[in-house]
Amino acid sequence: MARALFFLVIIGLAVYALADIATSDERARRGLPKGAWFLIALVPIAGPLAWILSSRAAPAAGTAGGGRPGAGPRRSGPVAPDDDPDFLWRLDQERRRREREQGSSDGDVPDEGARG
Repeated sequence: MARALFFLVIIGLAVYALADIATSDERARRGLPKGAWFLIALVPIAGPLAWILSSRAAPAAGTAGGGRPGAGPRRSGPVAPDDDPDFLWRLDQERRRREREQGSSDGDVPDEGARG
């Protein structure tokens, strides 16, 4: 039973490494072509481990040094609009402009949504 489990782990590592190589970018491959990495990954235990360790040590896109091991590419800007300071500033300017327009046309009646 232990022998079968050992072979399944070896096969699983190879399949994972081959799939990861197939979807990798040039930076993760460290200058070697995909074909060379495919051949390296077919070497039992050492090949998949060499791929996993070398691809994880590659700097992630958008980072200055080496990003977290296993991390995907980092985004260069805010993830959501409400995290973007420029978006929030424009939203606030638009709200203030609407308040001024409504204040001049409605007289002294403030807009209920403008409470702050």
